[in-house]
Amino acid sequence: MRLIRDRPGTVDLDEFLSRPLFAHLATESDDGPRESPVWFLWEDGAIWIIGSRRDDSFPARIERDPRCAAGVVDFNRKDGLVHHVGMRGRASIERFDPERARRLLQRYIDGPIHAWDRRFRATLERPQHEDAVLVRFRPDTVVARDVSYVPANTDAR
Repeated sequence: MRLIRDRPGTVDLDEFLSRPLFAHLATESDDGPRESPVWFLWEDGAIWIIGSRRDDSFPARIERDPRCAAGVVDFNRKDGLVHHVGMRGRASIERFDPERARRLLQRYIDGPIHAWDRRFRATLERPQHEDAVLVRFRPDTVVARDVSYVPANTDAR
């Protein structure tokens, strides 16, 4: 993985990707690019995403063409915070791993597992379901930028 540092203001990649943000996974389709907002886990140098062959179209697109891009943005207008990570690389469809899926879901859902929404519990309770997969996106190149600004409502102009 090559981290592109072409301007000042690089964010710490591991810290940034530990935040419970949405990634936007871009894949190729016969009708042009498609984008899917997804929850993710940054682990072992890859973005991991829970997918379903039955309910999601991106696993099939990845199997046809593994080239992907992913973008993650953390933005807070009040504070002027703008952090962005953009990645290009390849994805693969992997066997469902219930422990990795649990770690991923716990980043986004508070409370004990037994109190989670039924659909998230079902993801972990039926891990051998043939439709459940994990997507592993391995970036070749990464841009991690802090392009924050001083908001207009402050005296630090």
